[in-house]
Amino acid sequence: MNDADVSRQIQQMARFIRQEAEEKANEISVSAEEEFNIEKLQILEAEKKRIRQEFERKTKQVDIRRKIEYSMQLNASRIKVLQAQDDIVNSMKESASKQLLRVSNNKKEYKKLLKDLIVQSLIRLKEPAVLLRCREADRKIVESVLEDASRLYAEKTKVHAPDVTIDTTVYLPPPPKSSDSHDPFCSGGVVMASKDGKIVFENTLDARLDVAFGNKLPEIRKQLLGKLGA
Repeated sequence: MNDADVSRQIQQMARFIRQEAEEKANEISVSAEEEFNIEKLQILEAEKKRIRQEFERKTKQVDIRRKIEYSMQLNASRIKVLQAQDDIVNSMKESASKQLLRVSNNKKEYKKLLKDLIVQSLIRLKEPAVLLRCREADRKIVESVLEDASRLYAEKTKVHAPDVTIDTTVYLPPPPKSSDSHDPFCSGGVVMASKDGKIVFENTLDARLDVAFGNKLPEIRKQLLGKLGA
């Protein structure tokens, strides 16, 4: 083999090695690009997922805050409605209480009312001996109707007339001295108890008003709610 043949073979080997190197480099480049694209896609998907999760978290926070604010506003509105109801009910009760104070001004009607209240109290107690307490201003009226009331009770219940003692040491509070007075007061009526004090029946006008309002309160509130909501 002469020098020319050797040189040609060397050149062929060099071209082959160069071609192999280029192909290998190309494979490496393609593989690297594929890995890069895959990694880039993974990073993009992870970032998208993080952004979606962050968006969902913030959306939930906004929704929770909205619900809390709505609930607070709703509660505040309910409290205002209830407060308005209470104000109206209290005003109605105060007005009724003021009217009760005028009941005793009609002596004839009030005398009959006291007798009826005493009879009712005796029927509720059903005791042979009873202690009666009234306002000091009503004592004479009570004394004037007590015998008739006891007799009427005996006729209604078919029992002996009870022994009724008027308490002259402790009286019920008097009517209020003024419209803005905060002292204890009584609009009229009686409080009766068994001799041992174990059974007490409060039959004052104020107590009856409280009972009446308590019984009618659900109906009153229902009507007021309809008016306030209109």
